[in-house]
Amino acid sequence: MLQVAFSQLKTHSRRFIAITLAVLLAVAFLSATLMVNASATASLTASLGQSYAKADLVASPTAAVPLTAASAAAAARTPGVAASYPLRQEMVPVAAGTATLAGVLRNLPASPELEPLALVNGSWPTSAGQVAVDAKTAAARHLSVGSTVTLGGSVAAGGHDGRPKAEPGPAVSGTPDAAGAVQPAVKATVTGIMAASADPQLSGLAQLAATAATLDAVAGPNAHYATIAVKLAPGTNTAAAATALESALKLPAGQVVTPQQLTSATVKSFTGGSDHLTIVLLAFAAVALLVSGLVVSNTFSVLVAQRTRELALLRCVGASRTQIRSSVVLEALVVGVAASVLGVLAAVGTMAAVIALLRHNPDYAFATLGVPASSILAGLAVGTLLTVAAALVPARSATRVAPLAALRPADDASVHNAAGRVRLGIGIALILVGGAGLVAGGLGSNLLLAMPAGAASFIGIILAASLFVPRLVALAGRLARPAGVPGTMASANAVRNPRRTTATASALLIGVTLVTMMMTGAATARQAFESQLSDHFPVDLAAAAVPGTPSFTSAELAKAAALPGVEAAARLKVVGTVTAGGQEFPAYGISSADAERLLGNPQNRPTAGTVVLPKGTKAATASLVDGSRTTRLAVRDSTARGTSALVPLDTFPAAEAGSPVLAGAADEVWIKVDPSLDGTALASLRTDLAAALHVDENQVDGAVLEKAMFNQVINTLLLVVTGLLAVAIVIALIGVANTLSLSVLERTRENSLLRALGLTRGQLRGMLALEAVLIAGVAAVIGSVLGVVYGWLGAQSALGSFTTVVAVVPWGQVLLVVAIAAAAGLLASVVPARRAARLSPVEGLAVD
Repeated sequence: MLQVAFSQLKTHSRRFIAITLAVLLAVAFLSATLMVNASATASLTASLGQSYAKADLVASPTAAVPLTAASAAAAARTPGVAASYPLRQEMVPVAAGTATLAGVLRNLPASPELEPLALVNGSWPTSAGQVAVDAKTAAARHLSVGSTVTLGGSVAAGGHDGRPKAEPGPAVSGTPDAAGAVQPAVKATVTGIMAASADPQLSGLAQLAATAATLDAVAGPNAHYATIAVKLAPGTNTAAAATALESALKLPAGQVVTPQQLTSATVKSFTGGSDHLTIVLLAFAAVALLVSGLVVSNTFSVLVAQRTRELALLRCVGASRTQIRSSVVLEALVVGVAASVLGVLAAVGTMAAVIALLRHNPDYAFATLGVPASSILAGLAVGTLLTVAAALVPARSATRVAPLAALRPADDASVHNAAGRVRLGIGIALILVGGAGLVAGGLGSNLLLAMPAGAASFIGIILAASLFVPRLVALAGRLARPAGVPGTMASANAVRNPRRTTATASALLIGVTLVTMMMTGAATARQAFESQLSDHFPVDLAAAAVPGTPSFTSAELAKAAALPGVEAAARLKVVGTVTAGGQEFPAYGISSADAERLLGNPQNRPTAGTVVLPKGTKAATASLVDGSRTTRLAVRDSTARGTSALVPLDTFPAAEAGSPVLAGAADEVWIKVDPSLDGTALASLRTDLAAALHVDENQVDGAVLEKAMFNQVINTLLLVVTGLLAVAIVIALIGVANTLSLSVLERTRENSLLRALGLTRGQLRGMLALEAVLIAGVAAVIGSVLGVVYGWLGAQSALGSFTTVVAVVPWGQVLLVVAIAAAAGLLASVVPARRAARLSPVEGLAVD
């Protein structure tokens, strides 16, 4: 039987091409998933650990034991330590030209061999008043060797990324250090340009290096170090040195580790010790494997059905059932091993190419390829087992063929046999129970209930698909009948083998459902988030001056209003102070006309005799003090959060120059922008507005920037997810092509007879094309409907607890998915149809 199996593989190799491709793609996906995670970890290690990558050991502080100057001295005296680098990093505002940046200033190591970054130009600072700047900041702010920057000044907490950000404004005299003393701002000369750090925690910050004397002048002498990295003398035992350092620094065990151990711990801390990236990617790999399993099983079923005569003949000449089953399983084993090897090689090659492309970008020069043994072993094992497991049912059916049996198809899973009744019963039960749980989870905003319930209902739909897929394909076949004989034949052939049609359609249905679900979920989440932001922020953009500085001028306002993309702009003037509910708010005045133009929600517009207070303020009335006058006003609770009150400027005049209230508040400019602007255009507009109003960019903020950031994240995730799920759809379409190819082989005599009776080659190709479009189209329509329902209920369960979720169906994208699936089905029919049309009727009728 071994010879029989290899003879089948050699003689009918074309029949195994689709199986090989399906398994290859699934294995490549699985292996690449594991490599992506390993590469991401290796790349993070290369970037996060860059500051101490050249060290042998690194000491980290604890909450109870900080690393101080005494700790640095003790580390340097420890036996076996050849050099040490106590790393001190301070957040400082950096004034470069007209811009004020948020920056991080670090000290330089005493030993050059522990310096983590390369010097691009100039020289390292050697005395106070000198600084090295990273290349990105130097290019963006036009700095070069010899330029002057100002370090220090006021720092305001609360940047969007959680880091302190420099507060712009007039020249400052200093910044308080940890002890509360005011340190003077320091002017420093740029002596060198260094490579930018790849540490993602420093992304977006200006990176500077200077001597310890410069750091003391800017941030005070009371230094606490982030780490102490040490280089050991040759021949020193690492474990013994770590113990000695922990003793010298009075640190608990485990606080002195190797750079690799520290970076690994840091990477794990980002995900709470869990590998969420791998979990998500493996979920998509599981989808690809499931679809691949359906394709492989379906293909082997057809192959066995085609070889019924051959298998029966082997039984007649003495082959046992075990030998027949073993020959089929052996074919699957050989194909599975070959496809798995090719899949692993494809994954390695693809990942190597991706990493190579990333490394050409200076921003990703730290990208590192990781190929763990698990990715290779898992790919080989899962691919082989998948193929063999998918062939077991066809192999079992091969042994059930009586020696003298004629060709006949196996019974379909239906209510007419026990296996069918069990399968359909389980499927219907899962649909009912899972569907009820999904609806309950969605309405109750319970994601933990909705996710497993939705998965169960979808599995039930796949199990019960034979109840409705063939009927829907037959119903859709009526649309093909106007095409004449080819359309009528295609409609009949598409449902000739209901089980095979169901399996083929199910593979494509899975991919389309998940893609549509992600699209609908993303669109619904985007709408919910934008609605929430609109409630949180009263206007699109707001620019705030620094308290105590001159108000925005009419010329500045006019310049800002004239910028492309600005639909309206108005200046809010400080009026006085409002007291309500035991809280005090600065009161700003806005004219009725400006309020109508800028504030989309009428609830946020003040009227005569009222004051608009931030959302959640518990008060019915408020007192407005403007100058020497006190006025009682009715409170209107705003839909937006904030720290100020809004009153009508038509009723209350702006505070005059010299008023004490101006010392704690400053005028603001509110801007309404064109809603069609994308993230890039908004970033550019923000820069232009800052220049027009003579403020720094971080003083211009608002809802549209948050929306742009969110939309960018959603679009990126959607692109990645859609790309991952596209693999499953490609595998499913291979199944469609494979089904048609095997159908052509099965119906060789029939097709030749039709040709002999007058069917043209074009009509034959059209018949096969319509078959593919019917199966792919029905699967795409069913998948789209399911995807819309799952996407909406999923978004409702995830977001319904904190905002109102309105179902948003991206009809254009959904219709595009259906059209692409149908077109891909048509494309899948090209090769089988061409093969069928090239065979002459005489040759086809002669085939046994």
